[in-house]
Amino acid sequence: MDILNEAFLNLRTIKLRRFLGSLLYPLQRDLLERQFRKSQSLEAVEETGEIQRAEATKRGGQFHFKHIELEIYFLSADLVRIEWKPGIYPISYGISRKDWPELETTFQEMEEGWTISSPHLKVIVGVDGSLKFQNSLGQTLREELPPQRPTKLSPQTKDETWRHQAKLRPEEHIYGLGERAAPLNLRTSGDKNKARTYRMWNYDAGGIYGPGTDPLYLCIPLYLGLHEEGSYLIFYENSFPANFSFQELATAEFESGALRYYFTAGTLPQLLERYTELTGRPPLTPRWAFGYHQSRWGYEKEAALREAVKGFETHDILVSAMHLDIDVLDNFRAFTIDPDRFPHISKLAEELAAKGIRLITIINPGVQASRKNKLFEEGRAQDVFCKLPSGKPAIAPVWAGLCAFPDFTNPQARHWWSRQYEYLLDLGITGFWHDMNEPGVFVLWGDPSLPPHSTWHSLEGRGGDHREAHNFYGLLQAEAGYEALAEYQPERRPFIVSRSGWAGLQRYAWTWTGDIETSWEGLRQTIPTVLNLGLSGIPYSGSDIGGFKGNPSAELYLRWFQISCFMAFCRTHSANNTKPRTPWSFGEPTLSIVRKFLQLRYRLMPYFYTLAWEASQTGHPLVRPLFWADTDNPQLWSIDDAFLLGDALLVCAIAEKGATSRAIALPKGHWYNFWDDALLEGGKQVNLKASLEQIPLLVKAGSILPMEEDNQLILHLYPSALLNSESQVYSDAGDGYGESRLDRFYLTQNQDTLELTWKQQGDYAFPYAGVKLHLHGFEPQQVWVDGSEVFNQGQCLDIEQFEQVRWQGMFTNFEHRS
Repeated sequence: MDILNEAFLNLRTIKLRRFLGSLLYPLQRDLLERQFRKSQSLEAVEETGEIQRAEATKRGGQFHFKHIELEIYFLSADLVRIEWKPGIYPISYGISRKDWPELETTFQEMEEGWTISSPHLKVIVGVDGSLKFQNSLGQTLREELPPQRPTKLSPQTKDETWRHQAKLRPEEHIYGLGERAAPLNLRTSGDKNKARTYRMWNYDAGGIYGPGTDPLYLCIPLYLGLHEEGSYLIFYENSFPANFSFQELATAEFESGALRYYFTAGTLPQLLERYTELTGRPPLTPRWAFGYHQSRWGYEKEAALREAVKGFETHDILVSAMHLDIDVLDNFRAFTIDPDRFPHISKLAEELAAKGIRLITIINPGVQASRKNKLFEEGRAQDVFCKLPSGKPAIAPVWAGLCAFPDFTNPQARHWWSRQYEYLLDLGITGFWHDMNEPGVFVLWGDPSLPPHSTWHSLEGRGGDHREAHNFYGLLQAEAGYEALAEYQPERRPFIVSRSGWAGLQRYAWTWTGDIETSWEGLRQTIPTVLNLGLSGIPYSGSDIGGFKGNPSAELYLRWFQISCFMAFCRTHSANNTKPRTPWSFGEPTLSIVRKFLQLRYRLMPYFYTLAWEASQTGHPLVRPLFWADTDNPQLWSIDDAFLLGDALLVCAIAEKGATSRAIALPKGHWYNFWDDALLEGGKQVNLKASLEQIPLLVKAGSILPMEEDNQLILHLYPSALLNSESQVYSDAGDGYGESRLDRFYLTQNQDTLELTWKQQGDYAFPYAGVKLHLHGFEPQQVWVDGSEVFNQGQCLDIEQFEQVRWQGMFTNFEHRS
C-alpha cells in the first residue's frame, strides 16, 4: 500500500483522494489476491465413504466414516449440535451459552444405521452419512443427504469446502438468513426453474439497493423450515463465505471451516427461545429508545440540528433522539467532533437532554492512516490493526481517506477500541451508531471490503484470514462498544445501532435495513426484511423512513411512516442530496397525520416496553409474521405486507400508490378494528378500508392492550369468545438496573359478566397516578370494585388500585359461549 500513501500525499482535495483511492486500492487488492484465484483448482467431490465404527458418547454419539467424522451432541432435549470433521474449528463468537444441564440420551444400533434419542428429539444416522430428524411423535421434520467436500487447492492453503443438502417438501417455506432484500419466504423465486442464491458475506450495498439485491449488511447462516409436519431451525456456526439456495433441496456451500450446525424443533416461539438461549438474549433496552429518532446526513452544523429540534417544538411533534452522521466528524476521523461546525457539542447535548432528547453520533471503524492522527499511531504501536502478508496494516480508502482497520478478533484491539468511547460519553453523547462496519471501503469495482485471502486476523491468537473474520467484524465492534458503555456509564443501559453483525448481535445492538431505495417497492421490501431479521434472532430493527436516497412523495413518506410507528426502531434518515425530510416539510395533511401516529406510538409505550422485557426473557421478536399466531394456516405463510406487533396488534401496510383499501387473510380467532371496534372473524380473507389518515390496524380479541396518557395507565380490554385471557405490563425506571415490577391482568367472562383481576409483583413503585379501564365490545350496566358496587361510568372506568373489577352487562360483539 506504499504506492497509495505516496499518491495521497500529492493530492489536496478529499474527494480527489477518495476517487484515487477507490481506483488504486482495488488494483492492489486484485494483485494481492491473484495468486489465490489463479492457482485454485477443483478436485473431485469427496463423500463420507464407508462407515468404519460408531460409538455412544455421554450426550450423543461419534461416527467414523472412511473420509470424515461425525459427532452428534445433545445440548438439551430439543437442541442438538452436529459436527462434521475435518475443518477449521470455529471460534464461538456467536455462542453465548456453553454450559448445559446434564442430559441422558439413548444410542441404538439398527440394521441400516443408528438412532440417538432424547425425550423430545430423535436423530437417525444412516450408514451412508444421511441424517433424519424426528420429533417425539415420530414425525420426520428434516432429511439430510450425506455432506460432500469439493476441495480447493492452492500453494498457500488447502481449502476444504462443504456442500450440505437437505430435502425440502413441496409445501415447505423457508425463513431467516438475517437481512435479505427478498420475499418473506426465501424459497420464492421469480423463475420457478432457477433457485435463488443467497450469499453469506456482509456487504455494503453502496448507497442504494432494492428488492433482489444480495447480499446485504447483516448475514446470518440460520434458517427456519415450516411444513405440514411442523417447524425447525438450523444454525450453522461457520463464518466463512457461503451460498444458500432453496429449491427441491436446501443447499448450503461453505468455502472453508468445519461443518458445525445446530438443529432444534418445536413451535415458532420455541425455536426462537432455544436459538437465543444458545446465541444470547437481547438485554433490556432503555425505554426512550422506543421513541421517535430523527436523523439526516446533512446536519452539517450545530445550527442545522438546533433548527430541526426547534421544528419539532414548533409543530408539536414528539422526538426522543437526534442522530449525527459523518458531518459531525473532524475530517471524517473516528471518535472526533469537528470543532468549527460543532463547537459547543457538550452544551448542545445538555440542552437536548433537558428536553428529553438524546444525542446519538456515528462511529466508523476505519482509522485514518496518518502519522498526524494520534489514534492511528496509538493503534499501530499496540499492534491492533488488521494486517497484510507483509506484516503492515491493511490500508483501504474510506471517508477519512486511507484507513487502517482495528482487528476486533484481537482481545487487545477490542479493549483499545472500547477506551475511545469515554471521550464522547463525557461530551454528553448518549448512544452510538456503528456504520461502515462490514467493513466497507470505497472501490470502483469488486468487493468493497478488505482483501479476503490476504488480510490477516488474530482470531484470538489462532490466526486466520479475512474470509473467516469478515462476517464477525460488526458483531465484535458492537461487543467492544457495548462493553465500553457498560463500563463507563454503569448506571445506564447501552444503546448501539449497528449496520453489520452476525449471530449474537442481539446481545449488543439494534440494527436497521440500511440504504433501501426510495420507492413503493422499497417500502414493501422493508417488511419482509424486518420480519426475517426477527426470525434470525435480531428483535430490534426498522428502516430509513422514506428510503435513504431519493425524494419520496408525501403519500409514500406518510405510508412508510405509518408502518414504522409499529416497528421497534422508528427513525427517519436520508442522504445529503435529498430534500429535507421532516414531518413538516411535507405540509398538510401529512404533518397532522404524522403527529397523530407518533402520539399513538408514545401512548403505546407500555406495550412496546413490555414486549422489550419479554424479548429479554424469551428472544421473541417484537415484529412477527402473521403465521406466528396461526402456523396451521398455509395461507399466512407467505404474507409479507402485514405483521404482528407482539400478540395483540396486527398491522397492515398500504404499499401501493393511491390505495384506499386492501385485502388481508387473518389468523384464527377474532379481531377488532382498532379505529371503530368492528369485529372481524379470523381464518378468512377480509377487505379493509385505508384512508390516507389511517392504515388497517387490528387488535386480537382477548387482548388487554396497555397504553398511557397523562401519567395514567389505560388498559384497553378486548373480550373474546374464549373464557380466559391474560396480559402483563412491565415497569421500571426506564434505564439502569434498579428495581422493577410486573403487573399481571387476567380477563374472564361468564354469561353476562366480565371480570378483571390484577396481580402485582416486584418492588418498583407503581409508576402511574391511576388506571383507566376502557371496555371494547361490552356495554356495562353495573360495576363492582373489590366486591363493592361503584358508579357505572360506561365504557371507561377511572380507578387507582384494585384486585378485581367485575362488570355486568351485555357483550355487543359476541354471543356468549359457556
